[in-house]
Parts: sequence; C-alpha cells; structure tokens
Amino acid sequence: MNNFLRTYSIVCGSKGANGFEIGNKVSDNDVLHISFSIEKSNSETPNNGKVQIWNLSPSSLNVLEGKDCILELKAGYGNNRSIILVGSVVSAITTLDNADRMTEIEVVDGKVELSDTFLSISKNGIVNTKDLYQEVADTMGISVIYAEYLQFPNFPNGFSFIGSAKNALHKITTACGHSFTIQNGVLQITIPSKQIQSSAYLLSSESGLLGVPKKITLESGSGDSSDEKKKTGYEIEYLLNGAIGINDIVRIESKALTGDFLVIKVTFDGDNMEGAWKCTAQVIAIQ
Repeated sequence: MNNFLRTYSIVCGSKGANGFEIGNKVSDNDVLHISFSIEKSNSETPNNGKVQIWNLSPSSLNVLEGKDCILELKAGYGNNRSIILVGSVVSAITTLDNADRMTEIEVVDGKVELSDTFLSISKNGIVNTKDLYQEVADTMGISVIYAEYLQFPNFPNGFSFIGSAKNALHKITTACGHSFTIQNGVLQITIPSKQIQSSAYLLSSESGLLGVPKKITLESGSGDSSDEKKKTGYEIEYLLNGAIGINDIVRIESKALTGDFLVIKVTFDGDNMEGAWKCTAQVIAIQ
C-alpha cells in the first residue's frame, strides 16, 4: 500500500436519475479538493458525516438537490480504496471560500430506511426471529448480515407490529437480546459488545497504527446497551482504512498494548490536499 498517495471517489445521485462521479479513476492528480469528517458507532442511531467539496459544477450541484439523493464516498491510497460513507443527502450548502466555492454536504446513513420505512406485520403461531429480520430488511430495501454465533429464538405466540422500521427492529432485538445498527447501508444484527465476524484486522506500526493507544473510560457507553457503561477501553489512531468498521475486531500489536479488541466507534477525517487522512477509533477488549 502506498500510504502517501491519497485518492478518493464520490458517486452521487437519485435512483433512476442522472448523477455525477468525481475523484481519482486511475490515481490522477487532477481532481477536486475534498475533505470529510464522518463518525460511526454501534448505536441504533444512524451514522452521519459531513463532506466538503470545492468547485463542484452547476450540474453536480443540481444533482445534490434531487429527491432521495444518495452519496457514496470511497477513500484510500492509490487504487486501494474502501467505502467510508454511504447515505442520504440531507443538506447541501454552498458558500464562498476566497475565490473558490465550497459545498458542505451532510449525509446520514440509514435515515430513510429506518425512519421513513413503514411496516405492518401480523403473524400467527410460531414466528422465527430471523424471518422477521429478513422481512424488515426487505421492506427497507437493504441487505442484512448476522453475527456468526447468533441464535434466533422464536416468538411462540405470533408477532404483530405497526410503525417505523427502526421501532420494529428495536422491538425484535430487545425481545431476544440482540442489537442492530446500519453501517454503509447494510443492516447488522449482533449481540451488544460482540463482534460481527471472527476475523481480525492487524494494526501495528507497520500496518498503519499511529502513536500510542490511549486508555479511556467509556462513561455512558458507545452503543445502546447499559452494560457498556463505565467500561475501560482504548482510543487508537491509524492511517485511513475504511475496511475496518464497527463491530469488527482489530488485533493491536504495539509496545504499549497487544491483543484483540472490538471497534465500537470510529471517526474518519480526511483532506485529499493537506492535513488529516486518518481514523480515530474507540475499542474495547474482546469478551
């Protein structure tokens, strides 16, 4: 990996309409200036981020005003880019920045799917939890992934619900001790403070770890589970890497800290011209 060649791509548009794409196609240098700050957590609350783009064309600005506009940002090094953010454009404001025009775009991952999707479910007899999750995901129009170890209990006396997809998922997960979150447009079903998959990403000074891990206390929890309150964790920084996501395992190898940890919160900060191009994550020890 070339850690010094920052590249990105942004695809934006509404379903069934013309959109736009900007960024590095073959690691070109002639690309628009962008910056971004994106925060993700294991909460039920949708992730959000801000993307700033300088000197977008008038036609691209019109795309951002379209109904149900979706933005996808990939970033990385050279031709090695990962998804950093996918979500609905909720605002796009253009202002002058000296002689340039800067457009700040606010993006929310899962907002439409969770809040604007209405469900009416009425099932008699024995109803399996996994079938309910799949029905909710299908109605939202997104895919769903499950933790490898997850068990799916039954509702023995049927299941009924009318309301938003978010409230439906909250009802199901609360009943069976699961948790849910949407990450990059994909619904994750897991157990609070548990990983989504067993494989781990290695973080060392050779693979992108920056500085020394800092011990922290998570006073109010990074997710929606009360058992995360007042947990001891660590804050780590590493070179921008969108492949490491929420509920993933990182294997940290440094003089100050070694072991396997669960990612419960991560912030992506980047500017393709100058400044930061890194991640700051909160992690807890694997239980």
